[in-house]
Formats: sequence, C-alpha cells, structure tokens
Amino acid sequence: MPTDSIPTTMSGVVLTGHGGLDQLEYRHDLPVLEPKTGEVLIKVGASAINNTDINTRIGWYSKAVQSGTDTGATQGFSDVDAGDATWSGAALSFPRVQGADCCGEIIAVGAGVDAARIGERVLVRPMHPSCEHAATYDFITFGSERDGGYAQYTTAPAREAFTIQSDLTDAQLASFPCAYSTAEGMLEKAAVDANDRVLITGASGGVGSAAVQLAKRRGAYVIAICGAEKKAQVEALGADEVIARDAPLAQALDSESVSVVVDLVAGGQWPQLLDVLQRGGRYVASGAIAGPIVELDVRTLYLKDLSLFGSTWQPRQVFANLIRYIEAGEIKPQVAARFDLADIQQAQAVFLEKKYVGKLVLTP
Repeated sequence: MPTDSIPTTMSGVVLTGHGGLDQLEYRHDLPVLEPKTGEVLIKVGASAINNTDINTRIGWYSKAVQSGTDTGATQGFSDVDAGDATWSGAALSFPRVQGADCCGEIIAVGAGVDAARIGERVLVRPMHPSCEHAATYDFITFGSERDGGYAQYTTAPAREAFTIQSDLTDAQLASFPCAYSTAEGMLEKAAVDANDRVLITGASGGVGSAAVQLAKRRGAYVIAICGAEKKAQVEALGADEVIARDAPLAQALDSESVSVVVDLVAGGQWPQLLDVLQRGGRYVASGAIAGPIVELDVRTLYLKDLSLFGSTWQPRQVFANLIRYIEAGEIKPQVAARFDLADIQQAQAVFLEKKYVGKLVLTP
C-alpha cells in the first residue's frame, strides 16, 4: 500500500476502563499511528478473543480479586485495584486497543526497518520484551501494555512481527498466536516429551485445545478434562482419554498416574491435580479461571518431590517454533466462529458461555 494512501483514522475497539462489556467501545475516529523507529505498521486481517482480554477488562489480575473469572466476566468486579490489574502488575493506560492476536500485512515501516518487508504477511508475537535489550522477565503483552489487534491497523516492533507462509486464512492464522504460544510455553517449561502422561484441564478452550494438539505433537499420552458434551471434539484433537469436567479425579484416574499436569483452571479441584501426579511429577499453570486461591498441602509437594511451574514469559524460540509448526501443517486451527469486530460485545458474551471448542475470531 503506498504511504500516501494510508488513512489517518481507522475503526477499532477501545477499552475505556475496567468493568463490564459496556467498557468496550467501537469507534471510527481512532488515529492510525505512524510506525516508530524499529516498528512496522500492519493492516489487520483478523484478531481473536482470549481469556486475557476478559481478565484485563474486568481487572481480574488485581490481587484484590480472589474469585474465578466467570463471577465478574460480564459486569466486572467492584473490588478491583486498578494499580495492579494487568499482566505486568502496573496500571493500564486507557483508552487501550486490546487484542493479543494479530494476523495481517505490513504496509509501512519505521526508521531502521528494511522497506522490503512491506507486503509481508505476519503474525505478531503476543508477549515480547519491552525493548530489544530488555531483561528476561521485562516483557509486555500486545493489546495490554501497548495497543493490539482490535482495529483496522496496528503497529508492532519489527522483530516481533514474524513472517508466515501459509495457505490458511487470516481468521485461521489469528487463532494461533496467544493460545498456542501460551500452550507451547507451558509444555516447554515442563519439558514434555513422548514418555509423559499429560493431564490438561480446560481442554476445550483456546489454550487447552492448543495444548492437546501440541502435547500430541510431542508424542505424549494426553488425558483431557472438559465438558462432557465436548468429548468427541476434544478426542478429534488427539486426546487419548477425556474426563468430564465435574467428575472426581480420584474416580477417573489412579493415584500418581500422570507425570505432567497442564492447568488452566485451578479452583476447588486443585488439590486433586497433585494427588494424581506421580512422584517427581511436574505441574505447570498459566490460568485460573475457576479461581486463583487454592489449598496446598506442602507435605504433598515435598514428599512426592513435585515441581510446580508458573508459565507466563516465553523464550523467543517458542513463537519461532510455532510458526514452523504452522507452516509444516503439524497443528491445525480451531476456529469455532467468526464475528465482525464491531460486534465484540456479542462475541465476548458468546466466549463467556463456553459452549464451543477452540477460538472465536474477530475481523475488522
């Protein structure tokens, strides 16, 4: 696209504050930013909805909130401390264009970026360093600490816009970045391989369904927990066994029968997850939609020699590997439905019903 044909304003969704769905405003007067030094301007083809969008909107990351996401997902929470209600633990700047996922085309570049990149189809790495030489855990999330993909155009650091060669549609590709990089980061941190029996909670959601595919790609035996009505769809993703979400784990699995737990749910069932872990087992978490406050018997932790991992930051190779898996056709997109970006409030309401498997995609 010639520079002189790039518009100065665009349509997009802005989050105006922490709270309910009414905090999401679709506007037509947002400025199209010029890419700064080291950045690219991207024409967005598609984005997608993730739990982090909901959690950020309602301020769930605030330590003042101690219940599950669902309890405030529509109307927000009354007890949010805005000062720590984001991934980074710092106050969010409003208005903010959310959208951690972005598939699009580079249409302009800032100083220091090769103009030959114009025309490249790209996926933006959702979680990346705050600057090129940042410390390991000094990172930001696309759509949280900087504007993201819920608009017609967005900017991103050139180094974080990964070229993708694929016949998949923009909507299909936009279903990958946040969910699949989160899942792959968890599996990488827990060192999952073909010798493992892996238990995945929330296996029908975006990250959970990604984890099923990615764990099978590594050759692991996969046991998935999801709603009973989604059993066939999760099995189709590669799960070797599926356990109904409300089934007591002690009845469904033998004690000490899995080597890795990939947890996105937490909540009241959490102690049972450690019970089914074998001695020397690994537990990795990157979500707590059923509630972040859990009960831990420390004796279980040390007497069974368990390793507990939190997983947020991801090394660069996680996203680079994800691009490689997509291009090789080793993982498949799971797009449950597509919505126009203007209908984001409806799309998030559908997201919160959790009646689907995979991702909901937004197109501007």
